[in-house]
Amino acid sequence: MDRIIATYRVRADAASIAARAQAIAVEQSVEMPVAAIDDRFVLDEVVGRVEDIADAGDGRFDVRIALAASTTGHEPGQLMNMLFGNASILDDVELRDAAFPDAMARGFGGPHHGLAGLRAMVGAGPRALTCSALKPQGLPPEGLARVAAALARGRIDFIKDDHGLADQAYSPFARRVEACAAAIREAAAQAGARTRYAPSVTGDLDAMRRQVRCATDNGVDMVLVAPMVVGIPSFHALVREFPAMAFMAHPAMAGAARIAPPLLIGRIFRILGADATVFPNHGGRFGYSQETCRALARAALGPDRELHATVPVPAGGMTTERVPEMLAFYGADVMLLVGGALLAARERLAEEAARFSRSVAEHAHG
Repeated sequence: MDRIIATYRVRADAASIAARAQAIAVEQSVEMPVAAIDDRFVLDEVVGRVEDIADAGDGRFDVRIALAASTTGHEPGQLMNMLFGNASILDDVELRDAAFPDAMARGFGGPHHGLAGLRAMVGAGPRALTCSALKPQGLPPEGLARVAAALARGRIDFIKDDHGLADQAYSPFARRVEACAAAIREAAAQAGARTRYAPSVTGDLDAMRRQVRCATDNGVDMVLVAPMVVGIPSFHALVREFPAMAFMAHPAMAGAARIAPPLLIGRIFRILGADATVFPNHGGRFGYSQETCRALARAALGPDRELHATVPVPAGGMTTERVPEMLAFYGADVMLLVGGALLAARERLAEEAARFSRSVAEHAHG
């Protein structure tokens, strides 16, 4: 039977780690005393197996456990449950990594567009992509549209809603999408750009379906979704139901899961269909290390069961001045997101956006 190999980092002493590892294997598979099970199939194929225990130092151990892939029912919510459902309640356990059977990754489908598709949308060729965000929260649709137009005049490739924008009374989704999409189309045409708009899709699954259809009606072909906020199954359902739409995943609430970012934001979001995945860059507001960022980008881009590559989007307090350094670190297969640092230019926003775009073009190959 196909197995998922999950790696957990566990705080324990050397005398107790073997028992802890076995307890996690049971908790994440059958959740009952193994001695009480007399079915041979369950014992042989379903009960989790401890494959390896490695000392990670500082009283921590990396425990590799083989879990039956069939227990996920090939459903994204149940996948998360079987990987880390009950174990996530243990405050001394973190999910560090997981290797999935090829058929499982292919079955979830991955991105419909990926890196190549997003580059084609904006005519970027092999260079890195650019992105900025519509802020601040609280502006009416007309105010956000003016910000969007200035960014489009600066030839930014992708302009996304701030993830805090939803369907608020001061900026209803339908009015905001209509205003911002029209403003971006007009400004981009004048600038000779192919800028795309990604409105933030929120709410329950029915509400998000309506919002995606509204975006499509306004000529929008990309949306922003926070999978850990709206729910992993809902995110995957949207991706599969709207194959013409590209999806940018936002990491809000991802830190609450105690799942290593390269696994969750890089590999799992990719398997479930994110065409681009936003994450905090090292040296920014959120403290990710260079090692974490490199591993996350590798998980998003690397060879993975014939799946399209997901575009890594390092963000979180980035500036135009950091463009050469970021491209040297990530290479050209990346989307650089500069938000607040551009918006601080206020009346010079279009000029600062253009400077950002030129810097990326000039350092296109890292």
